[in-house]
Amino acid sequence: MNNPVSNTARLLWAGLRALLVLTVVTGVLYPLAVTGVAQVLFNDQANGSEIKADGKVVGSSLIGQSYNLPLKKGQETPEPDLKWFQGRPQNGLGTNSVNTQYKLILSGATNRSGDNKDLIDWVTAAKAAVVKDNSVGGYTVKPSDVPADAVTSSGSGLDPDISPDYADIQVHRIAEKNGLSDAQVQKLVDEHADGRTLGFIGEPRVNVLELNIALKELLAKS
Repeated sequence: MNNPVSNTARLLWAGLRALLVLTVVTGVLYPLAVTGVAQVLFNDQANGSEIKADGKVVGSSLIGQSYNLPLKKGQETPEPDLKWFQGRPQNGLGTNSVNTQYKLILSGATNRSGDNKDLIDWVTAAKAAVVKDNSVGGYTVKPSDVPADAVTSSGSGLDPDISPDYADIQVHRIAEKNGLSDAQVQKLVDEHADGRTLGFIGEPRVNVLELNIALKELLAKS
């Protein structure tokens, strides 16, 4: 006749051993193995795809940034700093209203349909601004020249890239604002333009942060 106490103790000991083994395997060995493989084979991606300038991390190649002027007194929406290349609109970004102790940017899309009046107004205003801001020094941007990514935000609101077409129409403005030649700025755009991933995935693109870092370096040399 089995002793209930000894049976219970044996089951508890078996369960404890299983817990200890699984904790070591799944909680220690597996995370270490995955981390080791990631650091060796995918070091850049595993560490956040960081971009450095002047020896400091200034951002990630995966997250877009804004390039705006400081807010003026009584101003709610900052104006773009036209000395720098501008990314896509960020209409989908929300603000932290739950714990206002922290200043957070919440990623997200506009969730507006194609015939929504707010979206139509945003796109119309964005197109007019792109035409106005980039029509400089004898160079005029026509509304038909404005690409879709210049007037619409991405699903996350934090797209780090713009199309080469959008970068190209900003070249003349950047050159004029910074005292550079069009050829110098166009060369930067061409050097930082990437094609489709593996030749067929996605669209050609230019990373705005990397492009602006290169612009800053060129200005320092000029």
